[in-house]
Amino acid sequence: MGGQPEHTARLASVDDAPEVARLLHEFNTEFATPSPGVEVLRTRLASLLEGKATLGVIAGSPALGVALVTLRPNVWYAGPVALLDELYVVPSRRGQGIGSVIVDHLVAEMRARGVELLEVNVDEGDTDARRFYERHGFSTIDPDSGERALYYSQEIRPGR
Repeated sequence: MGGQPEHTARLASVDDAPEVARLLHEFNTEFATPSPGVEVLRTRLASLLEGKATLGVIAGSPALGVALVTLRPNVWYAGPVALLDELYVVPSRRGQGIGSVIVDHLVAEMRARGVELLEVNVDEGDTDARRFYERHGFSTIDPDSGERALYYSQEIRPGR
């Protein structure tokens, strides 16, 4: 391979929903995070990938890695803002450039769609992911203020 990744990335279609669901389920399982299961994910993904607000990027056949992105309007940008919801490469293939191929394809796709901001949330303790994203141009520093950016969330569940 000579250091070059052997796989190219492409946009996922509705037909890829089963493979994307499998990978996302494996992702959650690997990190002991609850998953609704492959079939529920497949059904949701089939619906989401049909629309314009969610897109996936996959590499390999069968898929060895996946990214899932949601787009939303934002008052501060002329085009949509993107959130990289998930990026996963199967454990046995990490460190081979597959994640980089996916991110490069994703950034090119976002540029083509007029996206001016691509966000990702990373756990503070996940130093490998943090290093990966920083290597690909992501930053925890707000470019306007120079301050460290923080992420807050609140799950909204019925009955809570």
